[in-house]
Amino acid sequence: MTYRDVASKQVLTWACTAVAARMPVAMAPLALVFLARERPGGYTLGATLAAAYVIGEIIGAPVLGMRMDPARGRRHLAVGLAFGAVGFAGLGVLAEAHPVVLGAFAFLAGAAPAAAAGGQRALLTSLVPERAVAQALSAESMLMSGVWAVSPVAVAGLALGVAPRVPLLLAAALMALSTAGLWLLPAGWDNGEQDAGHAKLRVLIRAWPVYVTGAASLTLLGLAELTLPALLEQRGIGVGWSGPMLAGLAVGAGLGAFLYGMRSWPGRLRVRSVVLMCGMSVFVTLAALIPGAAGIAVALVLAGTLQSGALITRNLSLREAVPPGVLAAGYSVMYAAAGAGYAASGSLVGGLLQLVAPSTAILVGVLLTLLLTALGWWGEARLDGSSAAAHPPVDTDPAVAAGAEGAPIAGGGDPERRL
Repeated sequence: MTYRDVASKQVLTWACTAVAARMPVAMAPLALVFLARERPGGYTLGATLAAAYVIGEIIGAPVLGMRMDPARGRRHLAVGLAFGAVGFAGLGVLAEAHPVVLGAFAFLAGAAPAAAAGGQRALLTSLVPERAVAQALSAESMLMSGVWAVSPVAVAGLALGVAPRVPLLLAAALMALSTAGLWLLPAGWDNGEQDAGHAKLRVLIRAWPVYVTGAASLTLLGLAELTLPALLEQRGIGVGWSGPMLAGLAVGAGLGAFLYGMRSWPGRLRVRSVVLMCGMSVFVTLAALIPGAAGIAVALVLAGTLQSGALITRNLSLREAVPPGVLAAGYSVMYAAAGAGYAASGSLVGGLLQLVAPSTAILVGVLLTLLLTALGWWGEARLDGSSAAAHPPVDTDPAVAAGAEGAPIAGGGDPERRL
């Protein structure tokens, strides 16, 4: 199991398409703030447009993901990305339009391609051997870390150096290119046994512990990011350092994803996830308590390193929790849960900073993350137990019995033996 198993012409094509599809997503919130900055209402209008975009993502991901047919996944992805490009183009071309019109385009830009991330992930894992799925997910995480590190710089440079509408026009062009790039990839991916809509919904709901832990990691990361400028002010450090520190966090996430895919790791996926989440919580706590800029920066890099590993374990757990035909929908629900967690962290920051110091706000977020992590672990352990009880081992051979006892949430092979 090495990254050589992932290297192929089709995976390279997928990577280019994924970057073109995800870069607009990473650019959108900041680009909307810059778009409205010089209009009446300024930052308030920008925050409202960004909220409309995020709400579109949260609604669109599960709704469209549920309707995605794996056998014709490419067509579904192309339609969603095409409408997303229309939304971004509308924001750029009609930058002076009424706020309600801009809000509608922002919602469309968020909702229409919201299932693309899940569909593209399912497509990626279908392009590599089963033994290389962890490496493929690690490579995806590295790629996205780079996208999220570059996007804010590109938005700020274009909005301030050229015009506020230019980042949104660039986002529209990139999303349109990703739509075209899809036709160089397979028409779909493994669809397994297709379930009826209500059966699919039951399967997705059953995997709720995976979503809880995935949302917890994004909640903590979002809280740390959004609170960082206020924390630096509290420590007497220039707020301008927040940009380089967050870039370091993104670099740490890419490094963590690379290291995760370098080897197999011991223990069940849910245990690995808890260990990584607890380690991430420790480093975010240190970032809140350390007075110096260098210490805060190092703590954030280490937190990002562990956070990417935690998200990869969640994606691997989801592969074991749902059948192949529901996987893209499951990834989409995970995407929506992560978006909801990040949005909740923004609301939490706004409320806490009016009552407590920034460092205390981060500590509250750490406590909330640990509670959600414990809830997710309990849910997975409980479902593992019920699955093992429903399908008891019938072979007395110790190796076979051990494999049966390690059955995942919805049956199937033990993931730990393939990583």
